[in-house]
Amino acid sequence: MLATLLQTSAPSQGSPWSMWIMLILVFVIMWLFMIRPQRKQQKMLEEMRNSLKKGDKVVTAGGIYGTVADIDEKTVLMKVDGDVKIRVDKQSIQKDMSESAPSPAKKDQGKDKAAKE
Repeated sequence: MLATLLQTSAPSQGSPWSMWIMLILVFVIMWLFMIRPQRKQQKMLEEMRNSLKKGDKVVTAGGIYGTVADIDEKTVLMKVDGDVKIRVDKQSIQKDMSESAPSPAKKDQGKDKAAKE
């Protein structure tokens, strides 16, 4: 019986190429689902920051809402309230609210239409 146990061979582990193929496949999937969308989002954010102009309504990373009053190469002067202006780094601008947010007048018109129906 001992001779039979010694003669049995260990199960084959497959070729080393299959391990490399699986490893490469994991990196490709990770790149497709994680790295590529993040780069695309960063590129869009950078384009938005470069296309800022006076009068745009923006939000900073700290949650400060304001209107762009002046733009330098690396900084933005924001009008926050009344005569209050603050200078922030251009990289801290997170959203351009001037295009995406509907105006209050349009919101009221939409409510009026819904009420009439």
